[in-house]
Amino acid sequence: MSETVPGKEPDAGTTVAMREKNSIGVVIPCFRVAAHIQGVIAGIGPEVSRIYVVDDCCPENTGDLVETRVTDPRVRVVRHEANKGVGGAVITGYRQAVTDGIDVVVKLDGDGQMDPKLIPRFVWPLLSGDADYTKGNRFYHPEDVSSMPKVRLFGNSGLSALAKFSTGYWNLLDPTNGYTAIHTRVVRELPLDKLSERYFFETDMLFRLNTIGAVVLDIPMTAVYGDEESNLKVRSAAVEFLWKNLRICIKRILYNYFLRDTSLATFELVGGLGLFLFGITFGAFSWMASIHTGIPATSGTVMLSALPTILGFQLLLNFLGYDAANVPRVPLIKRVREQEDLPAHEPSGELKATPAAPRRRAGA
Repeated sequence: MSETVPGKEPDAGTTVAMREKNSIGVVIPCFRVAAHIQGVIAGIGPEVSRIYVVDDCCPENTGDLVETRVTDPRVRVVRHEANKGVGGAVITGYRQAVTDGIDVVVKLDGDGQMDPKLIPRFVWPLLSGDADYTKGNRFYHPEDVSSMPKVRLFGNSGLSALAKFSTGYWNLLDPTNGYTAIHTRVVRELPLDKLSERYFFETDMLFRLNTIGAVVLDIPMTAVYGDEESNLKVRSAAVEFLWKNLRICIKRILYNYFLRDTSLATFELVGGLGLFLFGITFGAFSWMASIHTGIPATSGTVMLSALPTILGFQLLLNFLGYDAANVPRVPLIKRVREQEDLPAHEPSGELKATPAAPRRRAGA
């Protein structure tokens, strides 16, 4: 079941308070979006303090277009000398927002598919301490699903199922949705240099967030499909996404169940995988031997294959159940605030209080 925040808009007073008490930035990666970028910027509301337009070596010179035609004082153009991909552009925006002291950063595509009016809905769970990261979910409303192009619907459904295994966020859907918001305190905990810079960025981000125990919420949204063209090559991306999901799945399991902690689920995984592979392998060899010799396998041989296979499969299901229930529940930002609010303890005698060691970042 998807853990989704219903589409409740913060009222006008709440929206005003957002800007008075917190600074909100918007990152817009730009590559071949010159026809849409001005409309996207114009639709961003007053709750946003800074707009970062990242020209990712755009052949249409989107950065120059924004500087000459957009008069909004909140806009700042950042340029890449070489194309880094959508992820690379977002990472550049994150770094600039952290440098400028922004509290929350929203990522908005420049092609007009994401409604800027939804920004307060994405930001509010972060400012209220209910989540560390929010992302769009185009599957929440049935009418939105029916209007989605069939190729996108099929692809996103498959990626959603795959990403549950690889990222550990079994409560989320639409993992490749690029409409996101993140608290900059959480950004500081992420190994930005190791994040994927291309189209796998959103899924890789979820993997990294899981390794630091961040809470992620889905926000219902409706995508707008117009005349924009995707730069994604479906066939080549399918193989890349499959391989990279498998890789981060293995890394996440090693991090969470072997390197950082050992639980009953660890033994269920090891025992289940061993029994299942033994049963399948032994059964396959016995079956081939029966075909070669023409002698049917005995009931004992069949049971020696079937029992480990069934027991191993059950243990693997138990592991998946534990993994699905082990989704982060307490926001990282809330834990950080609680630690900051703890009174300083000055020990007696000659011992001196030492500052707490900074949280170690998740590496690959």
